[in-house]
Amino acid sequence: MRCAVLGDPVAHSLSPSLHRAGYAALGLEATYDAVRVPAGGLAGFVAGLGPEWRGLSVTAPLKREALALADEVSDLAVLAGGANTLVRTPTGWLADNTDVPGAVAAIRERFAGDLSTATVLGGGATAASVGLALADLGIGAITVAARNPANAAAAVAAIERHPSAPRVVVVPLDEVGRAGNVLVSTVPAAAQTDDLVGRVLPADVVFEVTYNEWPTPLVAAALSAGATVVSGLDLLVHQAVLQFGMFTGHDGPLDAMRSAGEAALAAR
Repeated sequence: MRCAVLGDPVAHSLSPSLHRAGYAALGLEATYDAVRVPAGGLAGFVAGLGPEWRGLSVTAPLKREALALADEVSDLAVLAGGANTLVRTPTGWLADNTDVPGAVAAIRERFAGDLSTATVLGGGATAASVGLALADLGIGAITVAARNPANAAAAVAAIERHPSAPRVVVVPLDEVGRAGNVLVSTVPAAAQTDDLVGRVLPADVVFEVTYNEWPTPLVAAALSAGATVVSGLDLLVHQAVLQFGMFTGHDGPLDAMRSAGEAALAAR
């Protein structure tokens, strides 16, 4: 069985370390590689795959292309507006999204309390996926703060399509205030100024979707205040565990895959 993560750039991806650790832990005969596929190239790449190929993890800039080429698309991938997972089925390729349930699992692993309000910094595709996860958790009021609110329209529309119909408010990033129960950051560390950090904190949970430049200014301040912190590695591991199950038919070994991710990060 062959699997891979596709994107551009993709050499930095931790996914091969996670999935290979899972195969080793369960004694599975399988390979998992990182393959650079530029924008516009996904359909051609998939068309050339042999029958030994079982699953593909899809990263930027290919998540919308994955929807277009699939023979079957899950409701969740349609809702999110992108697929991060392609799985071969007897009738072709299924496009699905494990980012949303992965984010739900990442938050609930760290925090079990009630949640009702949230703020998401940034308005791109990651903001849409995590926003849908917040709605899955029962959060009914979500603020999306973006440098250019108009550019957040697709993310806001995706969140508003959630069956729970959360109330979504969009504000400029430089005007956002207190976060509420959950603060999600999809903005780079360089954008996390002292002013921004001071305006949005405190929060019960701070979900920093990056795992580089750790700790970011938001994470450092949140840890100092005693908040629960959820990391981008938490998200990556939980979505990978779900993909692993879809690719192999076996439950992904969470601890082994997380340890491999931590080791790979430490080695950088």
